Amino acid sequence: MGAAALTYGESEGSHVTGGWWRGKSTPAKVETYTRWSFHFFGVAEVVAVAIPTLRILGSAVGVLLLTLTVLHAALCGVTASRALDWTRGHREQPVRLLWTLAAVTAVVAVTAVWISEHGPAGEDVDSAAGGIFGVVQIFGAGVISLGVRDRRRVYALVVGFAAGAAAVSFPLGMPGPAVLATSLAVLIGASFLAFTSVFSVWLLNAVYELDAARETRARLAVAEERLRFGRDLHDVMGRNLAVIALKSELAVQLARRERPEAVEQMIEVQRIAQESQREVRDVVRGYREADLEAELAGARGVLKAAGIDCEVSGPVEGLPDEVQSALGWVVREATTNVLRHGNAQRCAVCVRVEEDRVVLTVENDGVAGTASGSAGSGLAGLRERLAAVDGTLAAGPEGGTFRVVAEVPLVQEVVA
Repeated sequence: MGAAALTYGESEGSHVTGGWWRGKSTPAKVETYTRWSFHFFGVAEVVAVAIPTLRILGSAVGVLLLTLTVLHAALCGVTASRALDWTRGHREQPVRLLWTLAAVTAVVAVTAVWISEHGPAGEDVDSAAGGIFGVVQIFGAGVISLGVRDRRRVYALVVGFAAGAAAVSFPLGMPGPAVLATSLAVLIGASFLAFTSVFSVWLLNAVYELDAARETRARLAVAEERLRFGRDLHDVMGRNLAVIALKSELAVQLARRERPEAVEQMIEVQRIAQESQREVRDVVRGYREADLEAELAGARGVLKAAGIDCEVSGPVEGLPDEVQSALGWVVREATTNVLRHGNAQRCAVCVRVEEDRVVLTVENDGVAGTASGSAGSGLAGLRERLAAVDGTLAAGPEGGTFRVVAEVPLVQEVVA
């Protein structure tokens, strides 16, 4: 919570103990994990064929095969990144890059099978070239699937790569059983990676949509509260203003006729106006005041609904209205920030009465996301409310958690 997260004591500046990873929201974490998973495909492609290639690395054929593998793996990484950007709406569909990857995949596969059948003799050469032939097609199909939205096109892509493997290898002299086995391996491997790609994109979009829904729910809650406040004001002011308008019009007519009753009507208008002022103040006071017990119950329910474990402890009874109102707003603001800005899995709210003061602590483990939120104005507003009752507020990361501590002195009527 808070844009620059105020720390305790005399610590200098903001200190986010969670590090780079904890500084990301849940959707951002899922996106980062997805991106690096597909980048790992390139690493896995190199590793899968590097070992047999290293055995023949001393020859020109070995260097060529290793170079082609590394080139294809790097192109897969770039294509995966651009395709995910397109999926998130950050750039246009990388059509040219997808076709480039398909072409490079075909070139590498044809080169590998040609070397296996017509290149230098040796089991190591055949093993390395055969591995590259199958692996580049499997990973190529899986990565290209990221940039294809239509499911039927994904199916056609996988089948096309498997058929292409047979169409290329058989004319170049590969035996029939080997062609069939290779095509089947490409079909199975490409299907698995294509399904992984499609599912990963679906999951990433779903996470972002859920996050947007949570933001919408928070905005709707604010809008609902504003509507309630507007209805209350309408109920209070509507009738009184109508009466004031009618009596004012009557007073004008009576004044024009020089009737003494005009004064009585204006006195009545004054009385109704003063009564309206008092009623508006009561409505606003009720809107601004927050009941601590109700806020604690609401925080527990809202956080639980959001999948965040919430533990509430401490006595509430006997606290004066001013203290409950101030601390209730702290609970409300802290809960809102945990939902909107943090990435918490657990939240603890504790109320303690210590001699002449009440201490409210709200602690959550979404330290980085909470600290990097845009709730600076919220904290400033809380400080103003607490200052009205001589209270203080401290907020900042501490030991892997983000903690908000509000202290309010007990007034003389508190006791019990």
